Amino acid sequence: MKIVLTRLDQDFNFQAANESGATVESDGAPEIGGHNKGLRPMQMVLAALGSCSAIDVVYMLRKLRQQLDDIQVTVSAEREKDKVPSLFTKIHVHYLLTGDVQDKKAERAVNLSMEKLCSVKKLLEPTAEITWSWQVEGN
Repeated sequence: MKIVLTRLDQDFNFQAANESGATVESDGAPEIGGHNKGLRPMQMVLAALGSCSAIDVVYMLRKLRQQLDDIQVTVSAEREKDKVPSLFTKIHVHYLLTGDVQDKKAERAVNLSMEKLCSVKKLLEPTAEITWSWQVEGN
């Protein structure tokens, strides 16, 4: 696995690209001269957590033969105050599943992802209290 970062301006805007050519942009906070042209690095960590777990949940619900029409994952977090580095202390992940999905199977998929499968969650759990919730909305 390899990521290449390319600087896009004379300040803090970067583009990260993987071996397949997929890209994402990052930028610094305006307080340090960033221009909000991309996610900040710690926001990317939260996006990585949400996407890692979302992939698990979609995969498992497919295996469980559930009709998942859509999934939205919201990740909220708190960081240490007045520290450098400022690590996450609390993270909450909420899953909104839309479709013909049985509650028990949704619960199983979400819990399995967060308790055993999601690698990003495993990286964050030594420093952050990580909680999660889910809800199913039928069509």
